[in-house]
Amino acid sequence: MKAVVQRVVKASVSVNNEIISEIGRGICVLVGLSKDDTVTDVDYIVRKLINMRIFDGEDGKRWDLSVKDKKYEILCCSQFTLYAVLKGNKPDFHQSMSPDKSRELYQLFLEKLKKSYDPDLIKEGRFQTACHVNIVNDGPVTICLESPSSKKSEVTE
Repeated sequence: MKAVVQRVVKASVSVNNEIISEIGRGICVLVGLSKDDTVTDVDYIVRKLINMRIFDGEDGKRWDLSVKDKKYEILCCSQFTLYAVLKGNKPDFHQSMSPDKSRELYQLFLEKLKKSYDPDLIKEGRFQTACHVNIVNDGPVTICLESPSSKKSEVTE
């Protein structure tokens, strides 16, 4: 499982030019599921997202507080293209989880995230829908996370 995390001042998701979800300060997370991901991968990414210290403390100490500490919002978007492999110049998505299986695991990811944090502060895009994601990156800070089992499977292939 992969997550591209961007610290944001604000972010939104639009479908057909209509904003369906938006947040203020917090993190925007693009979430990719590989064909081999399990609940263990979900648990790892959820734990990292909530506890990753990418915000400054009140005393000005850098990289001191998490999104949870600050009580900031999280906007999540499913992003199967994170597992693209270029075949020449064309992306191949054979490493991505199939849409039916990924819908179920992605929903589990959202449920676990909401149980681990304040559900009112978790927003989401629309699964398997062409969306426009608009972010104002703060820093800019972008962190790429990958669950340990995903790293192992890439090494063995």
